[in-house]
Amino acid sequence: MKQFFKTVFASTLGVLIALGIVMMGSIFFVIGVAASADGSSEYKPDQNTVFKLSLNGVLVDQAVKNPFSELMGESSNQTAVSDVIKAIRRAKANDNIKGIYLEAGSLSTGFAGIEAIRRELADFKDSGKFIVSYGDYYTQGAYYLCSVADSVFLNPQGSISLVGLASQGLFFTGLAEKLGVEHYIFKVGTYKSAVEPFFLKKFSDANREQLTSFLGSVWGNLTTAIEKSRNISSDELNRYLDEGLAMGQASHAVDYKLADGLRYRYEVENCVKEMAGQDVKGKLKTAGVDKVASIKVKEKDSKNKIAILYAEGSIMEDNSSPFSADEQVISEEMAKKLRKLKDDEDVKAVVFRVNSPGGSAYISEQIWKEVVELKAKKPIVVSMGNYAASGGYYISCAANKIVAERTTLTGSIGVFGVVRNFAGTFDKVGVTTDIVKTNTFADLGDISRPMREDEKALIQRSVEQTYDLFLTRCADGRGMTKAEIDSIGQGRVWTGEQALERGLVDRLGGMDDAIKEAATLAELTDYSVTVADGPKDFFTKFMEKQMDEAKVSIAKSVMGEEQFKLFSAIRRAETESGIIARMPFDIKGL
Repeated sequence: MKQFFKTVFASTLGVLIALGIVMMGSIFFVIGVAASADGSSEYKPDQNTVFKLSLNGVLVDQAVKNPFSELMGESSNQTAVSDVIKAIRRAKANDNIKGIYLEAGSLSTGFAGIEAIRRELADFKDSGKFIVSYGDYYTQGAYYLCSVADSVFLNPQGSISLVGLASQGLFFTGLAEKLGVEHYIFKVGTYKSAVEPFFLKKFSDANREQLTSFLGSVWGNLTTAIEKSRNISSDELNRYLDEGLAMGQASHAVDYKLADGLRYRYEVENCVKEMAGQDVKGKLKTAGVDKVASIKVKEKDSKNKIAILYAEGSIMEDNSSPFSADEQVISEEMAKKLRKLKDDEDVKAVVFRVNSPGGSAYISEQIWKEVVELKAKKPIVVSMGNYAASGGYYISCAANKIVAERTTLTGSIGVFGVVRNFAGTFDKVGVTTDIVKTNTFADLGDISRPMREDEKALIQRSVEQTYDLFLTRCADGRGMTKAEIDSIGQGRVWTGEQALERGLVDRLGGMDDAIKEAATLAELTDYSVTVADGPKDFFTKFMEKQMDEAKVSIAKSVMGEEQFKLFSAIRRAETESGIIARMPFDIKGL
């Protein structure tokens, strides 16, 4: 009987192991097939096809495609700006694609990304092909894009939510007082406001000044473009905004010429079918970004390469915390990528695409050094995205040329550090500490006691030295004096057009302009463009991050999207160490 049970147990275990292997093999087979399906297979549009551009999800510089999620009936949340631009250009050049149907949705992005896409839509429109937009609800960013269309339609129960921009600050000073936490602030820069949440309860006057300035600049660019496209006056648009008509009846949008009519979705789709020459009784024949971008065109192939290197996200150590699994990070690995491009003989010039609010001053310095080394051997041109501020400007300033969008947020030349004292908290909960040390500053940073004055002086001196180095790097890179940089530094944030006036950037424009600058500097007429170190394929991403992403998904489902964002911001503040060069703003409105 004993042998019988041994046999049964062994057989059962063997079956379970075999089933597990088969199941895992099936999963990875499906993932592999899905990843292959996501490859660069050519799409050939049928006659009278319409390019449908759905304005949903998050616009980023580089997106990781997840074909497995599509097999599960989910759509990718990220779309690369470059993919959208490529798709618009392919649609313009292909005779079988008759126009673009813009479908407004919940679009999350920065200002510069949508500015680049809108510019491309305007160019498409000049070709004579139609652009029609429809939305149940237009966010401000989506409407800014859609306002370039020939016709803008709105659901009869929908709204065009033009209300203006706002930047909201979250201040922890009162909470810290209740918890017994004391923050010691070390900074250089009158406008360096990233630390204000830890010692103030509202914006400082200097911070309010800079917020008012760059919000006005960004909003002015957006509204000017809308007024021109919709042929309405500034007074009319401001009346719509200030009377809160976005929250009223949908007919107000038509009355103020923001929309051409109130229609239901099927009515607009029938209109699009007619314009494209399709059968009105049939299904609207469309193709999305991925398909249209994959339309093959003859591209120049040259041994002379201009490489595009993307630097997107906060500048920090590559944090393995699961709560940062869906965040992009610029780590010290970026320095190695720049070094590799410097040594690649086929690469004649580099376009460094920076989309970062900053972060670690130490890592910024390591990347800056490699930019300088590369510049000594071949041209490097920075193309600024939504942000290239603080540490993001630090890693940009040494380039041969800097190109920014009008609405890029840049500058923020300043540094800060924060030290926390939890003595009050420990006292509240009955925790005591003791220490033995060999030297005066051996316990520097001890969170269980107040800081001594000599310790504060030591850290402030270090912060000031870092700021002086930051000024030096910017002055050397921009051909200005340290005094001139300091006068426009002090942590102040500028828009791209404001930065141009102050010499922080060389011209306004997008990626194409940066590529042309690089070609000119390298004296190239025959060249091809390549992306250096593109985003990891889905399979690699899946293997590296599957558990972390699962934890993030669980956390989001429990907390909700907005609460998770707040939690992540607090976690990031807790894990930041050393001297920081970072832009702090969270702008509401798109």
